[in-house]
Amino acid sequence: MNHCKSLMLVSSLIFFAFCTAPLHAQIDDATRNLAHDIFKQLIEINTTDSVGNVTTASEAMAQRFREAGFADSEMQILGPNDRKKNLVIRLHGMGKRKPILLIGHLDVVEAHREDWTTDPFTFVENDDFYYGRGTQDMKSGDAIMATTLIRFKKEGFIPDRDIILALTADEEGGKSNGVDWLLRNHRDLIDAEMVFNHDGGGVLSDHGKPVMMTVDATEKLYADFQLSVTNPGGHSSLPRPDNAIYSLTDALTRLQQYQFPFELNEVTRAYYVRMSKVETAERSADMRAILKNPPDLSAVARLSRDPIDNSTIHTTCVATRLNAGHANNALPQRAQANVNCRILPGYSAAEVRQKLIEVLADPKITVRYVDNFGNVFDRAPDRNSFPPPPLRPDILDPLEKITAEIWPGIPVIPDMATGASDGVYTMAAGLPTYGISGIAIDRDDIRAHGRDERLGIDSYYKGVDFYYRFLKAVTSE
Repeated sequence: MNHCKSLMLVSSLIFFAFCTAPLHAQIDDATRNLAHDIFKQLIEINTTDSVGNVTTASEAMAQRFREAGFADSEMQILGPNDRKKNLVIRLHGMGKRKPILLIGHLDVVEAHREDWTTDPFTFVENDDFYYGRGTQDMKSGDAIMATTLIRFKKEGFIPDRDIILALTADEEGGKSNGVDWLLRNHRDLIDAEMVFNHDGGGVLSDHGKPVMMTVDATEKLYADFQLSVTNPGGHSSLPRPDNAIYSLTDALTRLQQYQFPFELNEVTRAYYVRMSKVETAERSADMRAILKNPPDLSAVARLSRDPIDNSTIHTTCVATRLNAGHANNALPQRAQANVNCRILPGYSAAEVRQKLIEVLADPKITVRYVDNFGNVFDRAPDRNSFPPPPLRPDILDPLEKITAEIWPGIPVIPDMATGASDGVYTMAAGLPTYGISGIAIDRDDIRAHGRDERLGIDSYYKGVDFYYRFLKAVTSE
């Protein structure tokens, strides 16, 4: 091979390698190391409600910000008790507009070592994934937001407005929700024109292929209900047909077989209009069919087999905890279950409680409402979820632009979060809230709250790159 051809081949290989390298290679080594170290540090701090400590995580992040040049006057660590202190960081801007508030919860769902392949509180890298409790929900988002603000500070970027970051407690449970507490006790610290909630939105992929970027424009209403049945009990050698456990499980079977009515709202209808243009032929046809008036119920049934679609077009209620009996050799005198519901916008917990009573169809079963603090009531609130905020061009335009740069060809689609988040508190306080992130998760690998929770390594660093670009775009003149 002559010298000229060798140079041409080397140049071609360099060009090909550059163009086909994973996107996270565009992040400089210092940023990659910072993002990795913050993520690892957060995963390895246990922040469960039972034995964890959110304050430890808040203090660790405060030290990160301090080392990056943030003054003590720009950060606050505060909360209702020693274990549940929140961190509020303010990056000062030009003051041309009201601040943007970024929110993310530091607490995580309980995880037991015996249930996992790895230690849930050890940051493990294996087969192109990071494993650990909180990798999906949502210490990845906390690390990304912290990394972004630290990058802004180090490079001297001055946004057109203040950017406030609140890293908070008890979104996943407990009695000290940080966003709620800050709004009630220190509204001045986090008051803003709008809120970006990293615990929502993001890229949905299918077998590793990005399908769409979602922005959560509304969310379902969260509600827990306690089902209780009692009877006199007795000796286990004398079984009774009205065994409390049998009564409860029979009723739960009826609930399992019940499906709440199909319904679309303004956001979910727009979601399916856009999704029908990018889905497979079969799913696209079904999506168009459910948009008809009246909808095609056979198409509704087919889409309902998919957990994501089912949650998007129905209120859902599912038993999540059971407790019964007082001795191995005695008939149970009491059996209880917790039923967790995610309610479509426009309906209240009070309405769903009445529907549960109807579906369970057993006057011996008492249905009570359980609030976020664990208090149990005979009545449920009659408030509906909040209407969606407007989709502002100053948010949507940069979101579409940067999405096209990082994931070419995928649509940006407003959707309804089928779970629930701290956005319920900011929306109730009159702060328009949008679920936005750049993390891609495969539709068949959603492990939040589950065993062996994990996040793709490439997905994480693309999320780091996305958030830096997006937040800079929406806070620049």
